[in-house]
Amino acid sequence: MLLVLPATAARAASTFLIQGGGSGHGIGMSQYGAYGYALHGKDYRFILAHYYTGTALGTTNPSRIVRVLLATGRAAFSGAGGAGAGTTTLQPAATYQVTVAGANTLKIVAANGRQLGPTFSSPLTVTGPAPLQVPGLGTYRGALQFRPDGHGGVETVDAVGLDDYVRGVVAAEMPSSWAAQALEAQAVAARTYAITTTVGGTGFDLYDDTRSQMYGGVGAETAATDAALTATSGQIVTYNGRPAVTYFFSSSGGYTENIENVWTGATPEPWLKGVPDPYDSVGHDPYHHWSLQLSLAAAAAKLGALVKGSLVGITVTAHGASPRILQAAVVGTRGRTAVTGATLQSLFGLATTDATFATISTSPRTAGLSGSVYPAPLTGTIAVQLASGSSWQTVARPALAASGAFTAGGLTPGRYRISSGSLSGPTITVH
Repeated sequence: MLLVLPATAARAASTFLIQGGGSGHGIGMSQYGAYGYALHGKDYRFILAHYYTGTALGTTNPSRIVRVLLATGRAAFSGAGGAGAGTTTLQPAATYQVTVAGANTLKIVAANGRQLGPTFSSPLTVTGPAPLQVPGLGTYRGALQFRPDGHGGVETVDAVGLDDYVRGVVAAEMPSSWAAQALEAQAVAARTYAITTTVGGTGFDLYDDTRSQMYGGVGAETAATDAALTATSGQIVTYNGRPAVTYFFSSSGGYTENIENVWTGATPEPWLKGVPDPYDSVGHDPYHHWSLQLSLAAAAAKLGALVKGSLVGITVTAHGASPRILQAAVVGTRGRTAVTGATLQSLFGLATTDATFATISTSPRTAGLSGSVYPAPLTGTIAVQLASGSSWQTVARPALAASGAFTAGGLTPGRYRISSGSLSGPTITVH
């Protein structure tokens, strides 16, 4: 027999669902997308022209020097044969420390604590017959340069030829097992990015991490990525004959984005426009589609003061060139609050601003269910599903009111849920 139960708040349940796609800022080349194009027979020239609209390939000196900050604080090295202008001879097998001697001077200290040679004016440069080692970090081509960091420590900078730098970037940014044409596209993009961006540091141009691009030195080099470097040596992306900034990122979710829609105040650039990214899902891309499920209370807690009254849900009011959110509204029982996609991404810890939000609230009633879906799906209907073993069987399709409210009656005892497209609400037991 059926037990008649009132639809009380104590028995109601709500699920707050977020679905999205991609990982990263969304500007320029999608790395998974580039891999997908390579697997579909496109070469690196096609890949670069697709993601950087209206660009061509040019050349630059592959030996030009770029300066990459490796560390600040404690400084040490090995593998060097000389320091300064060659006046101080070092033993490549020995490890030395560099410490601050004065306001703009440095000294080299051996393992036994003895100072080698004179003090050196900043920057102190050390070179060797082979790549140099920085203890705890790795091995690097080029020369190492040291400067006081202004806090009692020392900056360690790798001054390295452009293509030798790119050798240490490609496999740090993209799996070396990926198709050669994707690696070649990454090599050209990394090379171009290195000469078109600067972090404005004193004595260095780039960081060795995601603040610029990942750089692992010799330890990141592989035969496959070296081949990609050789195949594209000196090549860069240009727009109207000038090097073009080549942003890249992991996964687009299916469409890249205009730069001005991502970074507040960014100048629109004709080569950094959103484009379709049809093969972004290849290689079991874990970021192409993702989802997050919370209770409505947990979602409201993350939104904090943005919620007026009790949280109803979030509706998107403006998209960019892609599905990424420009503007949205947090809807509460006492009003709406405008919010940016970037704010929602930060509050919920999302991989991108490409996201949709849905709230499904369900309560038991006499031989049935009632509740709401917000925002109401465009189809105007939902599915009532009954648990059957480990699967779910659709038993009713009630219509939704304009507000997203629904009522479903005539249900037999069992465990039910509401389904709307790929979204599913909480499980409710009907007695």
